Amino acid sequence: MRETAMVLAVLVTAGALSSGCASPRARNSGRLDVAANFFPIAEMARRTGGDRVSVSNLTPAGVEPHDLELTSRQVDAILDADVVFYLGGRFQPAIAAVARRRTGRTVDLFDHVPPTGGDPHFWQNPRLLARAADVVTTQLAAADAAHGDAIRANGRRYREELLALDGEFERGLETCARRDIVTAHAAFGYLAKRYGLTQRAVAGLAPETEPDAARLAVLGDEIRAKGVTTVFYEDLVSPSVAQALAREAHVKAAVLSPLEGLTAAQTRAGATYFTVMRKNLAALRAALDCE
Repeated sequence: MRETAMVLAVLVTAGALSSGCASPRARNSGRLDVAANFFPIAEMARRTGGDRVSVSNLTPAGVEPHDLELTSRQVDAILDADVVFYLGGRFQPAIAAVARRRTGRTVDLFDHVPPTGGDPHFWQNPRLLARAADVVTTQLAAADAAHGDAIRANGRRYREELLALDGEFERGLETCARRDIVTAHAAFGYLAKRYGLTQRAVAGLAPETEPDAARLAVLGDEIRAKGVTTVFYEDLVSPSVAQALAREAHVKAAVLSPLEGLTAAQTRAGATYFTVMRKNLAALRAALDCE
C-alpha cells in the first residue's frame, strides 16, 4: 500500500510540473543534463560523459534508495533532463513512474541487464556494470553526437577499469578457507555467483524486510555449521539485527556495502564505486580467511 500511494502521489506531482520547463542544455552551457536514479548509475554517467554532462543523482547521499520518496524538484529533474537512466521494476517505483511519462531519451537499464530472479543488484558484479556502461556510453554519444568520440573514449577507459576491478576480485577471492557470507540483505547474489561464494542473507532483496525468529535461528545454525566468522551489516540501514545475530553467534560484525548509495561522510571523503568495492574486497578477504 505504501508503495502504491507513493507512486500515485508522484504521478500527480509529475502532471503538475510537466509544462513550462526551460531547456536543460541552455542552463548547463551546452552540456547534456542527465538524471540518474542512484549512486552507481550517476557515477557511471559522470565517468562516461565527462565534461559533456551535468548529472543529477536522484537519490541523495545518506538515503537508502529502496526508501526514496521524490520531491517536486526531483520530479522536475526527471521530466526536464536530456537523458534519464534508471532501473525499472520494483527497485524504485516512484522514479520509474515518472520516467515512463517522458518522451525524451529515457533508458531503463534493466532492458539491457535483465535482473535474475527479481534481484536488481547487478552492479555488485563489475562485468555486468561494464555492460550497463556500454549502454550509457552509446546513449550519451548519440545524444551529443558532436562530442561522441570523446564520450566513447571515456566509456572505453571506464570499462577497462571495471574489468581490472573484476580481476582484483577474482584473484583476491580465489583461495579462501571459507566460501559462505552472511549479509544484512540479499544484495550480494551477483557478487557471490561471479566469485564462487554462497550468500546467506538476514533479509530479502529489500533491506527493510524484517526477518522472523525462525530465520534468525536458521542463520545461527548455519554460521556455526559453516564456520562463518563475520556477519556483515550495511552503511545506510540500521545494523541492529545483523549485530544482534553476530553477538548471539559469537562472531564479528563488519560493514559490507551494497553500494546502493554513499553516506554523507563518504561523499565528503570523495568515495567512489571503486574505492568502496575495494573496501568490500578487503572485508571479504578478512572474513573468509583468504591467502
